[in-house]
This record gives sequence, structure tokens and C-alpha cells, in this order.
Amino acid sequence: DRSVTEVRSSKMATTSEILQNHLKCFGERDLEGILSDYAPDAVLFTADGPLRGREAIKSLFTAMLAEFAKPGAAFSMRQQFVEGDYAYIVWTAKTADNVYELGTDTFFVRNGKIAVQSFAAKTKDNITSRAP
Repeated sequence: DRSVTEVRSSKMATTSEILQNHLKCFGERDLEGILSDYAPDAVLFTADGPLRGREAIKSLFTAMLAEFAKPGAAFSMRQQFVEGDYAYIVWTAKTADNVYELGTDTFFVRNGKIAVQSFAAKTKDNITSRAP
């Protein structure tokens, strides 16, 4: 059984392999691993506007990884689909700061890298975990 890294070195990564590596690296809080999935000129669309390039995308993941590193964080994949160069996930999560009632990401993979991603989430403050 070869690892994703070994598969990548022998051929261009598929959309499914990129998605699996992305999710694995997020779960392991591996910022460099996450960023390695993106093309240098990737665009990540968020509710606050697009992030262009790995440096801008890095700031989003730095904040997300810090939030999910706090005790009690939980993530649950609800749906996951891959069609050719496209992947779509639906998830829920809870952190010390927020309840993600619904999260969704759509990915477009070109030449073995994420070229375009959209991210949206319906969140609310996790006030139950905060002291009065």
C-alpha cells in the first residue's frame, strides 16, 4: 500500500488523491502539507472575498488550524463527491469558538493541484463553552 506522497512522485495526483491528502493534512494540522495541494496561483473563494495565491490561503488555514487545535474540537464529514477534476464536501464541526452547522467546499483540480476552491459555512458562536 503506497502513501499519497509515493503516488504523487510517480504520476500526477488525481482529484481524489488531492482531496484525501487535503483532509488528512487538515486533521493532522499540517499547514505545509495543506499548502502543497494548491497551485501557486490558486484562488480560494470565501464569504469575505477571494484569496489569491498560497500566501493569502496560508493566512486562512493558519487561523483555522489554530481554532481546530483547541481542546474539544470535532469535525464530521457528511458528504464527499469527486467527479473528474471536481470535488465537493459537506461537513459539520464544533470548536471552542464556533459551531459549524454546515460547511461546504468545492474544489477544482488542474495538473494535480487545487486551482480553485470555494468555502462557505454557517456558523454560530459556541457560547456554551465560554465561562460567564
